[in-house]
Amino acid sequence: MNTTFPDSHRDLLDAQFATLATLGKDGGPQLTEVWFLFEDGEAKVSLNDSRLKTKNLVERPRCSLFILDLANPFRYLDVRGTARIEPDDDYAFAQRVGAKYGAELSEHDGPGDKRVVVTIDPTNVFAVDMGA
Repeated sequence: MNTTFPDSHRDLLDAQFATLATLGKDGGPQLTEVWFLFEDGEAKVSLNDSRLKTKNLVERPRCSLFILDLANPFRYLDVRGTARIEPDDDYAFAQRVGAKYGAELSEHDGPGDKRVVVTIDPTNVFAVDMGA
């Protein structure tokens, strides 16, 4: 199994969004477009703790982060792994994500909601280019 991010697809780690796949209670996939950062060699997402995708990851941490090359949809990066969830009580990570996207993530949170950092510990990284 490959757990490294190849140079051939590193540009996708700066993409504007990715699709996060989690597993629902019934074992079926739940897909959501998410903002993400690639920092310190890891793919990370800032999530609100009240959302279904976050609850799915707490119960069933297996997930996938799929990043499609919008300029060449035959090219993509699929990071499959296990979610590691840590609190982001001071919103430090959420602010870094917000800086990438020009947004304030706290505006998407309701009263009593908290932010978490989801780091995907890869079990397999698929770098695909079907157009090559």
